[in-house]
Order: sequence, then structure tokens, then C-alpha cells
Amino acid sequence: MTILVTGATGNVGRNVVRQLVAKGHDVRALTRRAQPGVFPDQVRVHEGDLTRPQTLPDALEGVEALFLFPVPATAEEVVGLAKKAGVRRIVVLSSGAVTTGFDNDFHLPVERAVEASGLEWTHVRPGEFAMNKLELWGPPIRAERVVREPFPDVAWFPVHEQDIADVAVLALTEDGHRGQAYTVNGPEFLSRRRQVELIAEAMGEEIRLEVVSPQEAREIYLAQGGFAADNADFLLGFETYGGDESDPSEMETFDSSALGPMPTAEEVTGRPARTFAQWARDHADEFRA
Repeated sequence: MTILVTGATGNVGRNVVRQLVAKGHDVRALTRRAQPGVFPDQVRVHEGDLTRPQTLPDALEGVEALFLFPVPATAEEVVGLAKKAGVRRIVVLSSGAVTTGFDNDFHLPVERAVEASGLEWTHVRPGEFAMNKLELWGPPIRAERVVREPFPDVAWFPVHEQDIADVAVLALTEDGHRGQAYTVNGPEFLSRRRQVELIAEAMGEEIRLEVVSPQEAREIYLAQGGFAADNADFLLGFETYGGDESDPSEMETFDSSALGPMPTAEEVTGRPARTFAQWARDHADEFRA
């Protein structure tokens, strides 16, 4: 099967590419700037940008299945090009926020564009990415072996990016997933305090947890740049998923004690979902470097 992976250099996309190659599929990777050595030699790399659909026709030619990174502004046009090119199956990298009703403006329009196409579709809706902690906490851990966190006892179910990729690969390559929306969380309800402890255990080093105010954390994230700066207001409770203003204190008062088990990759793959401890071991060297 010929499969095009968009968002191919992302945390999920690159794992999807790797697994598809291992399974023997004809894999194409869409990236804004092709760089040597990023993908296995078997992968055909196409330069293109989902925000510029006119760059996509060559990459889509002969493709049977598409892993679609969410870009709502151009989703309808991209899906239309895919259908015209003969793509028959689309798997969307969506969000668990659609499941909970918090996301109406970003991932949901992409899902709807794919559903309206008449093609086979599957939505993969991950919850909180464990990888966010590498983006947020990696720089201060590498520099000082410290995490500065305003909400140490806030907890959720961080999910390993490889679990997300596992579900996506099955939906891309096997029948039986048409019309399904899979919400994918981690298997454990973990406070941020406990997550820091597990990273420290994986590294075999002590990491100090310093509690700061949301305002102090915001300044730290903005100065840090990259993912932390781009998402500071949302991650720290200064704005809602839809971009409206909110009160950071609501994060501390959110009652999560009544939450039961959350859906994980196991419901789709039949294998136990990866724990945060395993994720920390997988990325320990990136925290050390």
C-alpha cells in the first residue's frame, strides 16, 4: 500500500513513518523542508505544506491512504485534492478535546471535512502528550536539574506518542476501523509531581521541583521560546482551548477525583498501553543531553 504521511517530522508522524516502513509499505513523507538522513532511505520525501495545498498534488499521486495532520484552514481543499488523486482512506490526527467537547474550532473542522468527503475515515484523538513534558521541562532539567511548576498536584493521563502511532498505523493499513473515532490516553492518572519523580528515576538523578506562580511560569515559558512560548497561555490556564481568557486558578480547583479509567491504545491494538515510566526511560537521554 502507498501511504502519505503529513506532519511526518512530528512526534507522532515520524513514528508512523518508521512503523509503516517496518511493515513493508510504500511510504511517502510530506515535509516543508527536505533534509537528508531524517527518514529511512526507502521513504520518498516530498516538499510541501498543508497551508499551501497547491504544493500537494505530486505527493498525492498514486496514494491509497493518507495520515492527515490537522490544518483546519485548508482541510476541505486538501481532502478534495486527496479524493481527486484517488486516496480512499484518511486517518486524522485529531484530539481528545473533541471527545470532551472542548475543541470546536481546530481539530473538529478537519474531522468534518474528512467525513464529508465520502472516503473511509478514522479519527485518532490523543489526550495529553507525554512529549509536552520534554518540550516544557527539558531545558531546565538539562541546565539545572529543576522543574518550575505552578500546579504540581494537577493530574491527567499522559500518553506515549508511540501508542498514538500504533493506533494510526493499524487504521491506515487494516480494515475494520472505518468510521471510528479512537480516543487515546495513557494508562495512569499521574500528578505532575509524580511525573517529575518518574523522569528523575529514569535518569538516575535528582530533579528538584520548585513551585512557582502561574505568572512566574508564564514568564519562564515565554523566555524559553518554542513550544513552551507558543502554548504558555493555554497550558497555564490563562486561556481556554478556544482562545478565550480564563482564570488559572480554575486548574487547581478542577475536580478530577471522580474520573474512572480512560480509553487507551489497548482497546485498538490489544497490547497494554505504555506507561509514563516507560516513556521517561525512552527519553532519558534527551533530558540529560
